[in-house]
Amino acid sequence: MNAIAVDDEPLMLYALVKAVKASSDITSVVEFGSCEETLKWVEKNLVDVAFLDIDMRGMGGLALAQKIMELQPDCKIVFCTGYEKYAVTAIKLRVSGYLMKPISAQAVQEEIDYIKGSKAKDRPLTVKCFGNFEVYACGDKLSFKRTKTKELLAFLIDRKGAGVTAKEIRTWLWSENGDEKKYHNYLRQLFLDLRNTLESIGAGDILEQNNYSYSLNVDKIDCDYYTYLKTGLPEFHGEYMTQYSWAEETCGLLWKKNEY
Repeated sequence: MNAIAVDDEPLMLYALVKAVKASSDITSVVEFGSCEETLKWVEKNLVDVAFLDIDMRGMGGLALAQKIMELQPDCKIVFCTGYEKYAVTAIKLRVSGYLMKPISAQAVQEEIDYIKGSKAKDRPLTVKCFGNFEVYACGDKLSFKRTKTKELLAFLIDRKGAGVTAKEIRTWLWSENGDEKKYHNYLRQLFLDLRNTLESIGAGDILEQNNYSYSLNVDKIDCDYYTYLKTGLPEFHGEYMTQYSWAEETCGLLWKKNEY
């Protein structure tokens, strides 16, 4: 997780950063002493969790949290304060946590564990599209019995929840001509394999079928591609599902979006 820690009191900020860095789930921590400085950074960098002091100079922690959530809706907010009076307001903002100072590493880890559990429940599948296509469940790389099953999932991810027919899938995934019945039966096996794979991690309801159309419930997927389309983050460097030639079309569209 990429984290930020914000407090305008240097000693409190030092203690907060130390507690956050103690978690093995945190890959990076960027610290700030002002709300304005924080916002400038959040506008251009992806944040998974923000630890914010509430009673700060300037706009204050509550207003800062609102702006962060507007910029990055998936960012989790954990308030850190010495005053219980802010608890009700924090709850109304639907923040992820509320820590009382002094902040301990154990308290921070408990909040992170809660966030991980909540995230796994709401979005059990984490997908990386920029660069090579990879899929994770609860932090572990998801393994597929067939490489073509993984490619089928990648194709459905690329369609962003839109329904596609078996014929459309065959056209994109197998450019060569062949026995249509053979491909149809093979595709049915791939869908069964994909459903079984998703069910093994408790995410079987992600794959949806409506008559002859197949799609994904994208609300249950944490995907860098989807986040980029919403917020412009993380930065796109020209690589998208690089192992699949059919993904070049989307990659070109992303290049055009990136230019603007």
